[in-house]
Amino acid sequence: LERARRIQTLALEQDLPEDPRVQFASFYLPHDVVGGDFFSIRPLDKDRYGFFLADVMGHGFAAALHTMHLNALWVRNAHLLFNPAELAQRLNRDLARIVKDESFATGICGVLDVARRTLRFTSAGSPPLLMFHANGEIRELQGQGLPFGILSHAQYDEIAIDCAAGDGVLLYSDGAIEIHDDHGEMLGTEGLIDILHSLDYPQTPLDIARLQEALLRFSNGIRLGDDLTLLDIRFAGLSASG
Repeated sequence: LERARRIQTLALEQDLPEDPRVQFASFYLPHDVVGGDFFSIRPLDKDRYGFFLADVMGHGFAAALHTMHLNALWVRNAHLLFNPAELAQRLNRDLARIVKDESFATGICGVLDVARRTLRFTSAGSPPLLMFHANGEIRELQGQGLPFGILSHAQYDEIAIDCAAGDGVLLYSDGAIEIHDDHGEMLGTEGLIDILHSLDYPQTPLDIARLQEALLRFSNGIRLGDDLTLLDIRFAGLSASG
């Protein structure tokens, strides 16, 4: 398990791109020694970046093995990063050939154009993407695609959004919302947004320690029940003080 953890860590470790026009931040907390989440951000040219976040069903060693498949598929199909829907279809088709035990992965992939301040993305059963504005407004953007690996010929649509200075998006695995309290009520996306507002996000950068504390307080647990991954992407223009 420790050797598997080191291998997975190497696959996930990456220097996030540095660009004065956009800021990238990531957080990854596996539930076990190894986890079932995978994420990557890759420069495509001087103005565009591809991004990918996936969550394999379950957690632990079996899920971690599937993240290695996703990593290989992501690298193999790098030439499709400019077209998120086509990339999603290829990843789904290839993953469906590999997965034979009814496992699947939710995911979201896209391309960010920092010169035009645009973002195009495709969802494969992932939680809603959260778009935030410099004035503090946060809204959900939900795609309709099936999770990867369920139906080999599934089709995927692309969603395009225009952003302004200070706008951005927050991507996250379902470990951030599929949390239940003592009464069995799930936090959900609206609950996550309420917590983010209580942390003065997005006017201030996301404080991961405080977010994790708030999630644990909601669940009344000593640890989260699933892997947790977050990717924060924001265009320049939003200062630390708002």
